[in-house]
Amino acid sequence: MKESLRSIPPVHELQKHNEFLSILEKSGLDSVQLTNQLKEVMEEIRQWLLQSKWSGPKPGTTAFIEEVFNHLNIKVSNQYSYTIQRVINATGTILHTNLGRARLSESAINHVVETARSYSNLEYKLDEGERGSRHSHVEALVKEITGSEAAMVVNNNAAAVYLVLRALAENKEVIVSRGQLVEIGGSFRISSIMEESGAKLVEVGTTNKTHLYDYENALSPDTAIIMKVHTSNFKVIGFTKSVETDELIQLAKKTDDVIFYEDLGSGALFDFRKHGIGDEPVVKEVIEMGADVVTFSGDKLLGGPQAGIIAGKKEIIARLKKHQLARVVRVDKMTLAALEGTLLAYARGEKAMLEIPTIRDLLVSVIELDERAQTFVSKLLQRSSQYRAKVLPDISQVGGGTMPDVELPTAVIALTHQSLTAEQLGRKLRTETKPAIVGRIQRDEFMIDLRTVTIEEEELIIEALTTIH
Repeated sequence: MKESLRSIPPVHELQKHNEFLSILEKSGLDSVQLTNQLKEVMEEIRQWLLQSKWSGPKPGTTAFIEEVFNHLNIKVSNQYSYTIQRVINATGTILHTNLGRARLSESAINHVVETARSYSNLEYKLDEGERGSRHSHVEALVKEITGSEAAMVVNNNAAAVYLVLRALAENKEVIVSRGQLVEIGGSFRISSIMEESGAKLVEVGTTNKTHLYDYENALSPDTAIIMKVHTSNFKVIGFTKSVETDELIQLAKKTDDVIFYEDLGSGALFDFRKHGIGDEPVVKEVIEMGADVVTFSGDKLLGGPQAGIIAGKKEIIARLKKHQLARVVRVDKMTLAALEGTLLAYARGEKAMLEIPTIRDLLVSVIELDERAQTFVSKLLQRSSQYRAKVLPDISQVGGGTMPDVELPTAVIALTHQSLTAEQLGRKLRTETKPAIVGRIQRDEFMIDLRTVTIEEEELIIEALTTIH
């Protein structure tokens, strides 16, 4: 052991090695940075030797030095590479929370790139040559698409809910059905957000049944808001009763200074019901019923970037814009560019909406998916004899806490590798391929659902599969 440790060359000698100089040039690091990395590698190797865990070449040999620089290369590559990486989503879950939810349209992506690369009129009126407001860039589009009098955008829907409650109901009462006190992702609860906002929660009804008279009986001089929370991430079925939006709007109108506010959560601007998919309310319908204010997400059914959109009466939105928290939760230029690029597709009509990947992936037919899957299998088996592959009927999920009861018929490719288990194959596709590929595992078969895979990505998956051993 002592002999092995004595045979380890000192760092100052390794610094003179051609491989050190090569890594220095390729990495773009300065000499001090790379030397520190080398010292860490050498210390790791010493510890492995002391613990009898070193399985590499014997110290003092040329092969040992080569292995040292191999470890240094890997260390530098891992430390100075992006941690957010491109992933091919082959799970079929369209709004996969772990994989970034909605993919942006090409128009939205191009608008973000142009906005990021250049200066922009984020808060500047080009015609007047004076300071402007960042709210103006998407407000006109939201108004056109939803029919609202005014709108603003914040960084996510939880922030939108918080701002509405804080600005409109601090130290006042907000009436909510017990069946709508939902918990969204990351253990954030409507009741907790309300408590943090300073609003006073008034629960009415029961978990499964709430009647109009429950709201009527709860009204008091301290009531500021009648709130409805659309339960987009779960369904209560069976012996149930809830009060419709139009009934609550009429109740609020009968009462002076009481606002009706609906948190729509997923925020559908496209009517998926016409295509037999789910029963999500369209934002425009709720606005047309007379809702004072609504909030919804940008990166779910809308198919844009993470954002919280607030739409409603002009006077209410003006109050929100002037509130001190509006600056705390405001969005940056790239989010606004992505959202504007997405909303423009909605403004241009249904044909343009199909440019949005979320809408396109939700509407793709099972016939088309089956044809693509059969072609995929044929190509794969022609290029590799390592797999058994078949196409099976299955179900895709919408995901992102959206449309929990909707099952989208699909056709999946079920793969079995001749020497790897489904778990091993899945791990190799996640960790040994660029871009990483994430699929599903069922019955010890690796499943690929092409609903969330582009044509270009199909070829990348086939190429990855043929190189795995």
